[in-house]
Amino acid sequence: MVADTSVSVRPRRWLWVEFAALYIGAPLAIALCLPPRMLFPALFAFTVAGLILLYCTGGFDWHSLFRGWRRIRWGFAAVFTLGVALVGWLIMQATQPDYILNLTGPRLRFLLVIWVLYPLLSALPQELIFRPLFFHRFGSLFPDERTALIVNAAIFSFAHLMYWSVVVSVLTFVGGVVFALAYRRDGFPSALLLHGLAGNALFAVGMGYYFWSGNVVRPF
Repeated sequence: MVADTSVSVRPRRWLWVEFAALYIGAPLAIALCLPPRMLFPALFAFTVAGLILLYCTGGFDWHSLFRGWRRIRWGFAAVFTLGVALVGWLIMQATQPDYILNLTGPRLRFLLVIWVLYPLLSALPQELIFRPLFFHRFGSLFPDERTALIVNAAIFSFAHLMYWSVVVSVLTFVGGVVFALAYRRDGFPSALLLHGLAGNALFAVGMGYYFWSGNVVRPF
């Protein structure tokens, strides 16, 4: 059992219903029904619902969200960030080489804004929902830690279905594995830091092309 909580807050069947609604139904509805401009309001609503569930679960150490900075593996964080940047650059070279070269002044200034806001407005809410909530409330649904980690990465990738991109799906699955491992081994700050650095590295090499809602094209 991999749950963080020692109490059963809901019957197992009901937890599966909640899990399916939150991690499968909501991303599917967002991808199929919402216009791209509503992605961030949807993420906000998603986060609020998740925090309410985390609060209702009981037994969660909220201070753990702020502890663990000393356990961050800074060397790994640096290597990981460089690796993400390299992979992103290679993808852009293979798929959108002209996009990388088009570095206008306004685009560079916008990149600086993204570097400041992305960790707070995107990485933070995602990490709250996909790490503490997942493992604390729904961890007991899975037979062992490895299964829980794989499922966690899979639903994290599925949550990005809204971009309708194989590239995004693969990157977010791999990222989901890394962030989940960091959370379980070193705490929430480590997962948040790695997520923020990965996102900023991808935007730095032009991968914002794949993660910008304005470029979303549904296959139907």
